[in-house]
Amino acid sequence: MADTRRRVKLYALNADRQWDDRGTGHVSSSYVDKLKGMSLLVRAESDGSLLLESKIHPDTAYQKQQETLIVWSEGENYDLALSFQEKAGCDEIWEKICQVQGKDPSVEITQDIVEESEDERYEDVSDTAPPIELPPCEVSRLEEISELISSCLPSPIRREKLAVALESENYIKKLLEVFHMCEDLENIDSLHQLYEIFRNIFLLNKNALFEVMFADDTIFDVVGVLEYDPSSPTPKQHRDYFRTVSKFKEVISISNPELVNKIHQTYRVQYIQDAVLPTPSVFEENMLSTLSSFIFFNKVEIVSLLQEEEKFLGELFVQLTDEATDDEKRRDLVLFLKEFCTFSQTLQPQSRETFFKMLSNLGVLQALEITLGMDDPTIKSASIDILSYIVDFSPPMVREYALQQGNPQDDDQLIINIIIEQMICDLDPDLGGAVQLVGILKLLLDPDNMLVTVNKSEKTDFLNFFYKHCMHVLIAPVLANTAEDKPSKEDSQTAQLLGLILELLTFCVEHHTYHIKNYILHKDLLRRILVLLKSKHTFLKLCAVRFMRRIIGLKDEFYNRYIINGNLFAPVVEAFKRNNGRYNLLDSAILEMFEFIKVEDIKSLGANVAERFGKALEKIDYVQTFKSLKLRFEQPQEKLKDRTSLESVSPILRNNRYRRDPRQLDEDEEMWFNEEDDLEDGEPINDTMSKKLDAEFDEIGKILDKKGRDTEGKENLRSIPNKAGSPVLNSRKVSCPGSNSAQPLSPAVEVKGASLTRKGGLVDYPDEDSDEEEEDSAAVPASKRPRLNT
Repeated sequence: MADTRRRVKLYALNADRQWDDRGTGHVSSSYVDKLKGMSLLVRAESDGSLLLESKIHPDTAYQKQQETLIVWSEGENYDLALSFQEKAGCDEIWEKICQVQGKDPSVEITQDIVEESEDERYEDVSDTAPPIELPPCEVSRLEEISELISSCLPSPIRREKLAVALESENYIKKLLEVFHMCEDLENIDSLHQLYEIFRNIFLLNKNALFEVMFADDTIFDVVGVLEYDPSSPTPKQHRDYFRTVSKFKEVISISNPELVNKIHQTYRVQYIQDAVLPTPSVFEENMLSTLSSFIFFNKVEIVSLLQEEEKFLGELFVQLTDEATDDEKRRDLVLFLKEFCTFSQTLQPQSRETFFKMLSNLGVLQALEITLGMDDPTIKSASIDILSYIVDFSPPMVREYALQQGNPQDDDQLIINIIIEQMICDLDPDLGGAVQLVGILKLLLDPDNMLVTVNKSEKTDFLNFFYKHCMHVLIAPVLANTAEDKPSKEDSQTAQLLGLILELLTFCVEHHTYHIKNYILHKDLLRRILVLLKSKHTFLKLCAVRFMRRIIGLKDEFYNRYIINGNLFAPVVEAFKRNNGRYNLLDSAILEMFEFIKVEDIKSLGANVAERFGKALEKIDYVQTFKSLKLRFEQPQEKLKDRTSLESVSPILRNNRYRRDPRQLDEDEEMWFNEEDDLEDGEPINDTMSKKLDAEFDEIGKILDKKGRDTEGKENLRSIPNKAGSPVLNSRKVSCPGSNSAQPLSPAVEVKGASLTRKGGLVDYPDEDSDEEEEDSAAVPASKRPRLNT
């Protein structure tokens, strides 16, 4: 484990005179060639990068503050600070700085400050003051002792000197002797004074004094003193709680006596902090920081000592997974493991990673598969807590274990399905365990904490596994409850469970794309979920609306077509109408959904709503959403229908009687330009217009060619045979350039009742210029052209 004494946070003072956190790392002092002198180096604990490289200049003023902080300036407006995790590390670096500058490490400022304030001058005077003399430890002097200790609290220097005096004179044990005398004599006034004295000793915030008070031979007496709170009419019974109520359960024998003593001490000190000491005021909170640190480091030491007990931990997991272990024993084992994991939260990230890897190697996940499914609520609750600790710190560990399970076992035995089943089967009316398990599943399904390496992608592998083996288990309650046109079960617990499942499915829609989309489309899942809009529980209706809203928010055309083809707005509109305009969350949620479609201009959905539900919603006038939807999306649909009817008239019939006048042309152009919204993002308008024109011209050409072929066939059928039996086309003759004789056009068409001649696939209107382009007849000699008998 990295040396926590040298662990620091680096701060820099910004332009607003606020301290910015520049990172956490480990500090050292060494000679740096390029700086030509001893320097302070801070390397990041995450990746070892250099956070700070600062030369210790002989004339730089370094200040030591609050025992764990060193502050200095590099340049006129560049202040730096190192905040140490431990006082010992701060002292080591301070000594190095003082050694380079030739100063006594007892000073708190290495250089004289030019302009001292009055407070600083007072502190300098106080620093040279003589040590504090304590009165004799007698019952008659308790009031004087209490006043002396209270007077020292405001000044850090006097607190320091008082702590030194209390420790050097073994004063705490002397006070405890007085306590025994007062308690035997039932001297309540003196006992109240002793309470105030010990309360203020705690506020001195000195670890050395805590070590004395929390020793095995003194801690019960200290707790006894704190029973006599002057604000309480009768003494508390804390010592009785320790002796009778509180019991140490050694589920598996611990061979290390130091570890056992440390566990006892930590429990008692935690109890003193939580239950015995009065709640500190705003001004006293920081004065008990060392007490919290004392407990913190005790827990770190306990975890470290337990990790060294390999035989103990091995036996723990053997008994935990043994079928012969009775429920009471297993309950104690699980509770111990939970407490073990709770203590591990005090470890640094690197040490915690080692801790959970050790648990994984010992088979903690296999054990949880057993304990999660047990009927005992205490075992189940503790197992969920343990799993939560593991997943919070390392989701990949659980995902890797689940993937290894995928092939050889049935789906029911997979740890992910066990988690889902326990969520579904939670007997708690408030579904406390189910809520916690949903949070665990979210962490496991969150792509943001999934690893991607060169050879494999954890995201792809795990999501494929989950949607193949686990998703059907998750949605089973939804499908079971929506088999008909309304929810089959309406009790509160079922509704809450379905709400949790919809919350998880909504999370999947937001964070998974391909997998959840395929599942929704193939299982028609949205239709089943919208059945819940008929539930009597408003919160469940909102969950269904929220799920659909997340789908629409993706603006994915696959989803949009699915909604349109399935007419899935119908149940939403029906729920909106059933709500009957009541001003509530359901009304607002549905309105926001349609407003989103309008604002984001989702054409396919907007047109679908306007076409199918326009009449039903046009009476809603307390918001303008539906009127705006109808105006925006209904008008283009009408124009599209008009245009379709115009195009249904064959262009070949457009003779003089169907020739469009300029006004009609303007309307057509206007309609065409109204379709401008169909342009794709980033596509040039000119290119799109050209494509539209080309497509229309191609369509006209195809129609004309077809008409020409049909007409030619009819003329062939009407032709009379000549002497040689050859068919003769009844055609007009025209003179071809470069030929003296008249040549028939092939094909040539005469349509009775219409002054129209088709030439080379184009249309010629009489008395007007022909649309036919001049052909280069020289390319084909007249003698080589085919002739038809006339």
